[in-house]
Amino acid sequence: MNESRSIRVIIADDQKLVRAGFAMVIGSQPDMEVVGQASDGAQAVALAESLHPDVVLMDVRMPGMDGIEATSRITSLSAAPGDATVSAESADDRPTRVIILTTFDLDEYVMAAINAGASGFLLKDTEPETLISSIRTVFQGNAIIAPSATKRLIEKMMQDGYAQHGSLTGDVARSGAVYGSAVGVSGGAAGNGAGSMTGIPSPAGAASDGSNTSRPAYTDPELDLLTDREREVLVEIAHGLSNQEIADKLFISLPTVKTHVAHILAKINARDRVQAVVFAYDNGLV
Repeated sequence: MNESRSIRVIIADDQKLVRAGFAMVIGSQPDMEVVGQASDGAQAVALAESLHPDVVLMDVRMPGMDGIEATSRITSLSAAPGDATVSAESADDRPTRVIILTTFDLDEYVMAAINAGASGFLLKDTEPETLISSIRTVFQGNAIIAPSATKRLIEKMMQDGYAQHGSLTGDVARSGAVYGSAVGVSGGAAGNGAGSMTGIPSPAGAASDGSNTSRPAYTDPELDLLTDREREVLVEIAHGLSNQEIADKLFISLPTVKTHVAHILAKINARDRVQAVVFAYDNGLV
């Protein structure tokens, strides 16, 4: 695999003007190229199957096959290195990842997108810089979810039993989706977390300072591996703060926060910040 190659993107949206706008933003980046455009889900699936892009920007509401069904089909496709339609430079074993882009910030779309295997969910009014950063994040194997959607996603996961002692189970985990960032566009430790998730409600028994006065009968042994500072950072992640906001609040540098986040994810065996948030809730840290 050639790490210096461009990120190959397909845009699927039934509005030509929207496609043109996204194409202009993506095309302005030296490390990205738009390799195809589709006006409906069926076209998006066909293009993904023939071109094997790295990332597909997928609208939800399109005529014929909608974006959710198209996402499910695309994420089930196997990468085909060596296919005649793909150059040797671009062919590798990376799966095609899908970012859902929609104007509708609705619960059913968020959960349906994740269950379909999407690696991200963003609103169409996302800033261009956030969109570009999100594409890079997803390409690197992480995931993103619009901050406005993350609050309800966590609530849904907790309500439906997806969180059990820091791990994710149930239909969402079985979907194979990589869960997105609880803050901003960074699923892992490296990003700044440009946006922040706001207002995750405190669980029953939470004190006014955000701590949980009803300690769980069981806590994960991984919790004991965290230093005091790492616990502080984990609590702020669970409160929805971005890396930069955590740095400002704890009076530490941004690189130090990123290091702490990386250590936290490794120690608690969390794939990304959503799992870290669930871990924090599960273990009574917030």
